[in-house]
Amino acid sequence: MARQEQILMLDPPHELKFRGPFTDVVTANLKLGNPTDGNVCFKVKTTAPRRYCVRPNSGVIDAGTSINVSVMLQPFDYDPNEKSKHKFMVQSLRAPPDMGDMEGVWKEAKPEELMDSKLRCVFEMPSDSDKTHEGDSNKVLSSSLLKSESSLPKSASVSLDDGEVKKIMDECKRLQLEVQRLREDNRQIREDDGLRRRKTTSMSPPVSGSASGTALREEGLTTRVLAFCVLFFVIGVIIGKLAL
Repeated sequence: MARQEQILMLDPPHELKFRGPFTDVVTANLKLGNPTDGNVCFKVKTTAPRRYCVRPNSGVIDAGTSINVSVMLQPFDYDPNEKSKHKFMVQSLRAPPDMGDMEGVWKEAKPEELMDSKLRCVFEMPSDSDKTHEGDSNKVLSSSLLKSESSLPKSASVSLDDGEVKKIMDECKRLQLEVQRLREDNRQIREDDGLRRRKTTSMSPPVSGSASGTALREEGLTTRVLAFCVLFFVIGVIIGKLAL
């Protein structure tokens, strides 16, 4: 009994064209359409499985839908005098209503239920005129990009600077809060130290007031120096940004 005619619609229908150069992976797309009112199983096979990667190479196409199959040719040394003998075959069958395992469906399929279409592979290298046109297109694109960059309004760069200044001002506020927190900590330390000195004075002979006063002055001086350093640093960064 003769096999059924292919019910899937292939685009392209007869050949897959791969356009060089072939120093990298080259991909050709194959569209499989299912115009019927039932699901269809498919497989994609090739005579050179080591030279191609097909995704997806099998599956089910729902009724009235289509899928795109990517056929990726691996890099190789192209010889224009050598004709390609590679071929692909798209095999299909109507999916049973109670379909379970895909492999089981293909194993149990009868020969008269299978449908197939064959495609040959064609390798093409771009001509010199195509290369020239491509190079001119790249030059035009580069020139357009340069012109668009040079024609950007100055407000764009100003807005960037304003954004940086805003970040610096936020950082300045954060540093001011940090300085205020250090001052509070220093004040709390002085109060705790005064309380300890009062307790020590009541329990032991008086201690030289000059030494404790000197320590307090040094702590206050350290905090003020730190605050001034932070503020000077922030002011310097702001001035540097504005100067740029």
